[in-house]
Formats: sequence, structure tokens, C-alpha cells
Amino acid sequence: QVQLVESGGGSVQAGGSLTLSCVVSTRPYVRNVFTWFRQAPGKDREGVAAVYVDSGRKYYVDSVKGRFTISQVNAENTVHLQMSNLKPEDTGTYYCAAASATLIGGGWSAPDGYTYWGQGTQVTVSS
Repeated sequence: QVQLVESGGGSVQAGGSLTLSCVVSTRPYVRNVFTWFRQAPGKDREGVAAVYVDSGRKYYVDSVKGRFTISQVNAENTVHLQMSNLKPEDTGTYYCAAASATLIGGGWSAPDGYTYWGQGTQVTVSS
């Protein structure tokens, strides 16, 4: 059973920065895809950034490229999302999710493929 616990959300002004963390508890630590999703009120859940553990490849949605960085720290079983130059449109609940890279393939941004989800952490960016 994979458990994901997010932290690091908060309220910032536009242009500010936040770092989200997702602690992954697996036995053993399975080679997966870890992805940060976000969901704004009234909108669909959106894939923001993903990291494929085995290859180290990282992917981002166009709207966050150059501003967000996803990283993994194997020794800590933690996945981080560093967010800078935040914009009001980045506001939403951010979720960490995990899936088998074999099952996901290249479709990292589709939430339906993910089995394990954290509880979410709120990010609010004011103008």
C-alpha cells in the first residue's frame, strides 16, 4: 500500500515562491511515476509536473515551464515541487500521485491512470 502525504501549501502574493513536499511510504520504495496535480474550484484536475523515477525524466505542463521544478530525494522517499514566480492562476489544491510507469507509459498528465493519491495541500496566490 502506497501512502502519500503532502505539505508546504500556503498563501503568497503573485511573484512569490513555495515548495511542496510529498513523502512517499512504500514497502519497498517502488519505481514509479510521481506527479503533482492541481485542481482549481470548478475546474478539472490538471497534471502539473511528473518525474519518472527509473529514468529521471521530468515533464511539465506548458503553463509552469521555467517556473516550477519537480525533484525526488530517494534517500528521503520525498518528491518536491519548487514553485517560483507564482501567479493567481496557480491557485488550487495540489495533489501528489503515484502510478506504475509501466501502466502510465507516456500519459503522465491523465489523472485516471493514478492509483495512489495524497490528501492535497492548498496553494493560494493573490494578485
